[in-house]
Amino acid sequence: MKVLIDTNGLMVPGQHGIDVFDELRRLGYDEFLVPSAVKEEVEALKQKVRGKDRLALSIASGLLDRCSVIEAPGSADDVLIALGKRLEAPVFTNDVILRKRLKAEGVRSIFMRSRHKLEMD
Repeated sequence: MKVLIDTNGLMVPGQHGIDVFDELRRLGYDEFLVPSAVKEEVEALKQKVRGKDRLALSIASGLLDRCSVIEAPGSADDVLIALGKRLEAPVFTNDVILRKRLKAEGVRSIFMRSRHKLEMD
């Protein structure tokens, strides 16, 4: 099954040491999709931030190789919502505002629960 991954979802391994791909597989997902808007956001943020977030973004950049990148320009959040609806796929994100928007649009979300596992909303 397909799952879309947001920028902060890609940052979880660098921030919390969780293997998100193992956790997503545990939930039944084996096709990891990243919109090109998210890939661009990761690269842009990597140039702007410092410290732990920069390290997490460097790790996130490396994790992109394990994902299929879907050509989808625009605002990362808007693209994730549109693709989630079109593909009927949940979005892995810890962004509270995005999760509320996804719920309002009828798109399920996956998020980090208690710093060591992922859970479906």
